[in-house]
Amino acid sequence: QVQLVESGGGLVQAGDSLRLSCAASGRTFTIYNMGWFRQAPGKEREFVAGFKWWAGVTYYADSVKGRFTISRDSAKNTVYLQMNSLKSEDTADYYCAAATRASTRYVAIDRKNEYDAWGQGTQVTVSS
Repeated sequence: QVQLVESGGGLVQAGDSLRLSCAASGRTFTIYNMGWFRQAPGKEREFVAGFKWWAGVTYYADSVKGRFTISRDSAKNTVYLQMNSLKSEDTADYYCAAATRASTRYVAIDRKNEYDAWGQGTQVTVSS
């Protein structure tokens, strides 16, 4: 099993930056993909950014492309989400997720049902 713990959320103003962290523990060698999702009140959880660890490839939702950057520190088993130029519409609970099934290597990284480990979430509020 893989355990994930997010941190770094908070209250910021529009235009500010914030960096989220996701520390993975347990059977981290089984991770194929990692992703960041977010869920605003009354809305479905949506894909934000993802990292195919085994391929070293990153993906972004159109809404955050050019503003957010996903990265990893393999030595620390930690994935980061650097969020710049934040907007009020970025306000949401942000979740880190890991996919450990081998089959997930070849599926779209934005499919939340493909992830089998989730963190508890961290809240990001952007005031305008």
